[in-house]
Amino acid sequence: MAKNILIADDNSIVREVLRECLRATSEFETTEAADGREAIEKAKATRPDLIILDLAMPVLNGAQAARILKQLLPEVPIVMFTMFKVGSDWAKDIGVDAVVSKPDGIAQLTRCVENFLAPH
Repeated sequence: MAKNILIADDNSIVREVLRECLRATSEFETTEAADGREAIEKAKATRPDLIILDLAMPVLNGAQAARILKQLLPEVPIVMFTMFKVGSDWAKDIGVDAVVSKPDGIAQLTRCVENFLAPH
């Protein structure tokens, strides 16, 4: 059964590229959100296996959304995919399990996602 990944980024091109790359590399289904509030609503509705959040989003930013999502779905890994430098201690404090820098690329993000969703 395909794993469901929620992609939350206010840039539709980033969401599209992530969706296509994740689908090309593995059997992933994706759900998309354009802001933090929509990410929370879609996470409640779809119960994703993993959440990818951008930090800088309107309505609720990625940090605000991560705190709420971790309370709602504590077992679901959250990956922050961002242009900003984010410390690992800060990320853990808000419920983020991993941080991938957008300049490091989608290949690194894909490896991170596969590591979280690989059968143990």
